[in-house]
Amino acid sequence: MLKIAVDFDGTIVEDRYPEIGKPQLFAIETLQALQKNRHQLILWTVREGERLNEAVTFCKEQGIEFYAVNKNFPEERLEEGQSPKLNADIFIDDRNIGGFIGWSKVWELLGDNPVEYTLPKKSFWEKLKDLFK
Repeated sequence: MLKIAVDFDGTIVEDRYPEIGKPQLFAIETLQALQKNRHQLILWTVREGERLNEAVTFCKEQGIEFYAVNKNFPEERLEEGQSPKLNADIFIDDRNIGGFIGWSKVWELLGDNPVEYTLPKKSFWEKLKDLFK
């Protein structure tokens, strides 16, 4: 079981802050599969107050329930001077160095879902044409 921190705007949904954008391609399905595989999902976002509640409600309506929101575990209470740093195994965020790898790659890397791709076989005529290039 992994503890996976997931950003909201620009990662789960298109970045339309303060509004909620459309879900990113395969985001909901991948998060549902990770949840089904008993990984602990943590919503890790800069949203606060009502905007945070809207994001949590949106995800809940999609069938995604977070183990915790902007904290390490549901009961966590930070004392003065205590670091708010999140202790997660993996962070999924659109602000990663190099950008977001995409939900299909997350699906492939974290699930038991290897994505196999083979190039289509060339016809005899395509092979022959390649010989004379």
